[in-house]
Amino acid sequence: MNRKYMIYGLAVTICSMLWLTPASAQSASDFKLKTSIKESTDTQFTITLSGEKIEDLYAYETKLSFDPERLELVKAKTDIEGFSVSPIVNNGEITFAHTKIGKVKGEKGNLDITTLTFKTKKAGTSELKWTGMKIVDQNLKSQMLSPNLTVGYTKLFTDIKGHWAKTDIMEMVDRGVISGMNVDIFAPNNKLTRAQFAKMIADGLKIKEGASNPFKDVKQGSWYEEAVKRAYAAGIVTGISADKFQPEKEITREEMAVMLVRAKAHGLGVKPDTLKAGKLPVYTDDSSISEWARTSLAVAVESKLMKGRSAKLLAPKGNTTRAESAVVLKRLLTN
Repeated sequence: MNRKYMIYGLAVTICSMLWLTPASAQSASDFKLKTSIKESTDTQFTITLSGEKIEDLYAYETKLSFDPERLELVKAKTDIEGFSVSPIVNNGEITFAHTKIGKVKGEKGNLDITTLTFKTKKAGTSELKWTGMKIVDQNLKSQMLSPNLTVGYTKLFTDIKGHWAKTDIMEMVDRGVISGMNVDIFAPNNKLTRAQFAKMIADGLKIKEGASNPFKDVKQGSWYEEAVKRAYAAGIVTGISADKFQPEKEITREEMAVMLVRAKAHGLGVKPDTLKAGKLPVYTDDSSISEWARTSLAVAVESKLMKGRSAKLLAPKGNTTRAESAVVLKRLLTN
């Protein structure tokens, strides 16, 4: 018989078993779900579905849910003797079935039932949930359980391991506010442009509505056009002049402070000039602060959106790094 039809026939047989008379009771709490590692720079990881105090496992069908935009199933396997049906992946659900063959006893005791290997498509935290477990004993009696167990795996960027801003970077990545240069690299110490920060704020605050584009240098069809228009419509960004935004210019810390305070006001539903603050702490570089940014810097520092580069230096003209942007955005959204 054609191998394709043999496999199909066996799959139908396994599934039909699962609707026979009930098996001796097994509890959902008898099943465990674990991951090989919770956090790593590796793009691949495994999860294991296991059982404890199993009484009689002759055949089974498992179901798991996952985010197909973040993960890709590489393989599924079991060390239990018998025949496995290739996993079926459909709309974020994985179905994997296996059966022993012939008149043999079912598995007993503590055992690993299935191991699945996944590949991450992007950095960040991915969750998998074990939603269903149908078991058949050696007498072809079946039982359906809902383990409802969840595990997570965080794919770290290779260049932020041990970085002071790692936690905030990964939280902003998980919230979809920022992203890496690719699946492995975040470039935390790279400088940030005005367009990049405008996009981060617009995405972080989930600003939907845009406006007409008054800036000649915000090119139509550019990756930042819609974000700049949304941030401009919300009153968070303005241009260097009436018709120039300078999207590729590296943003300074005082420019960042102004955008942050406007974003804070937008989130609170008030005008920026209603956010008052006292005088700035004394910094040795106080004289380098632009007057147009002084009030915003005072509000940003007092509300703990920003800190000095050190106890004595504010560095208002210093350029902002990608790591610093993740930290201040975390503070903004938390605040």
